[in-house]
Amino acid sequence: MVRSTRRTVIALALVALAVTASVTPPESVRAADARQLSFYHTHTRLSLDVVYFANGEYVESALNEINRFLKDFRTGEVTEINPELLDLLHAVRNELGPEATFEVISAYRSSQTNELLRTTTSGVAKNSQHVRGNAIDVRLRGVRTKKLRDAAMRLHGGGVGFYEKSDFVHMDTGPVRFW
Repeated sequence: MVRSTRRTVIALALVALAVTASVTPPESVRAADARQLSFYHTHTRLSLDVVYFANGEYVESALNEINRFLKDFRTGEVTEINPELLDLLHAVRNELGPEATFEVISAYRSSQTNELLRTTTSGVAKNSQHVRGNAIDVRLRGVRTKKLRDAAMRLHGGGVGFYEKSDFVHMDTGPVRFW
């Protein structure tokens, strides 16, 4: 008797789970999962405010806008920015200032630009995550860069570099490491 009762309870629980999973959540719940980012590019002086994730999925048109905005500003070359990088930025910003704007110093770099920077600047990696669309160098308006660095490090989402003299933080989706 106990065995059949247990089976009945499990069967009812599975049915309830299936029904719950198939019901579309109310608009207020779906809107709560929206992920939005604001950017200001320090070199192009352009701004972008965009919801890149909504209703449980990435918004393709918004990702395309971000790809164009974070292009190699020296060559104009565009690549696909890793959505995990956007999620990392979103998580950091939610911790520090949900309405704050990221000031972009560098995002995607073409191989040509990366090589140019390697020959003229110190600290540029040969196999930079920037070339893959996996990295960004930023400040967050109204937040000290040390605080930005610390928040990024706590998330363990990838590499975090702190450039105190230049006043920016590098974040990428590569292996977790700090410098």
